[in-house]
Amino acid sequence: MTAPSPTAQIGVTGLAVMGSNIARNFARNGYSVAVHNRSIAKTDALIADHGGEGNFVRAETMADFAAALQRPRRALIMVQAGDATDAVIEEIAAVFEPGDIIIDGGNALYTDTIRREASLAERGLLFIGAGISGGEEGALLGPSIMPGGPAESYAAVGPMLEKVAAQVDGEPCCTHIGPDGSGHFVKMVHNGIEYADMQLIGEAYDLMRKALDMPVAEIGTVFKAWNDTELASYLIEITADVLAQVDAATGKPLVDVIVDEAGQKGTGRWTVKSALDLGIPVTGIAEAVFARALSSSRTQRDAAAGLAAGTLAPPPADAAAFIDDIRAALYASKVIAYAQGFDQISAGSREYGWNVNPGALATIWRGGCIIRAQFLNRIREAYQEHPELPSLLLAPYFRDAVESGIDSWRRVVATAATMGIPVPAFGSSLAYYDGLRAERLPAALTQGLRDYFGAHTYRRIDAEGSFHTLWSSDRSEITA
Repeated sequence: MTAPSPTAQIGVTGLAVMGSNIARNFARNGYSVAVHNRSIAKTDALIADHGGEGNFVRAETMADFAAALQRPRRALIMVQAGDATDAVIEEIAAVFEPGDIIIDGGNALYTDTIRREASLAERGLLFIGAGISGGEEGALLGPSIMPGGPAESYAAVGPMLEKVAAQVDGEPCCTHIGPDGSGHFVKMVHNGIEYADMQLIGEAYDLMRKALDMPVAEIGTVFKAWNDTELASYLIEITADVLAQVDAATGKPLVDVIVDEAGQKGTGRWTVKSALDLGIPVTGIAEAVFARALSSSRTQRDAAAGLAAGTLAPPPADAAAFIDDIRAALYASKVIAYAQGFDQISAGSREYGWNVNPGALATIWRGGCIIRAQFLNRIREAYQEHPELPSLLLAPYFRDAVESGIDSWRRVVATAATMGIPVPAFGSSLAYYDGLRAERLPAALTQGLRDYFGAHTYRRIDAEGSFHTLWSSDRSEITA
């Protein structure tokens, strides 16, 4: 069989829904796209169904795929993260030549991306780890793209990625994040923020449902109204849609016939593990991950169904006022989630020497991605005004926003506790805020205990150096 002539400007291998849609996105934007899949049937289906959208070059084998691509070759891999990605990278590397570029557009673990980039560099191949957010619709109409890798790689691919990315105010939702694994690291934390955002929305829904006994449709109307406030975002918008959906088979709200066990694909867990390694408290994100795990612990939940609730408080007397409290608490907790996520990105950037620009992230997350929200413009402005901002909570806008809602936030968490309604993300976010603003924390006692049983030493507020108390003898203090 004669190999295709090298006419394609970019290739996409892995033609499940995300891969197919992003291939179509490139074609719709005027690029000639080589398309390849392990099963040729998917390749043929894509061309049969959407061939009129642009110029697709059919590649049956990986050798055909390489032969179809103009130099330097650019190949985007859209397969399941993990071993499958390594296998496809090796297949492509075997038929590519020095100077060619491989792009991994999956949800890869950033440490895998660091390893892959270094390995391919030894073979003269350039590599980009690109986080892509927006789901199926974003892949087709314009996602947020977070590419990390050598500057040389981005120079050759960046203009193409920027063209197919979402556009907001004339700016592409794509920028060069930094070296090696930075793009996938940022995408990982983006997903962690997404976990927290969805958990907070779920808790707000649950409070209205259980504390106020509101019908699902009415709660959906509240979320629809909230999308015209400072909470305006993609997730709030689609929450209203989901709550408005009626199940055709039962006539019940769809949310009432969905099993209450939330799945996860791993990026939330990776975010929390990474935060622990970096020593960054991402408490809201962590509680969102643990809440999903608890929801899926069906055997334990069924066994614990009869546990005592204690004496529960009555519902709030003023439902409208409580709904407004929930709105304020949701916004304040959302700010915490983003602040913690940006703290983690800054810590990762320092650890790996990536020099990630947080303001640029706020810019590219304004469109295309799942966590796109109106207040990302405020985050962008905050980092433009103060590039070394210690915490997003210290930016005037966010400080004012949280402080104006603090009383509502406390009422919501207190009411939930007295009514036996779990709000782990609301509660942990408030505890983080109170811990951050506290002049003294009980960590002094913790350090004293560590010194007592393990001679771990402590520092004093009135002297330099480290000290140890001789607890098992005369309890005098010595310099460590």
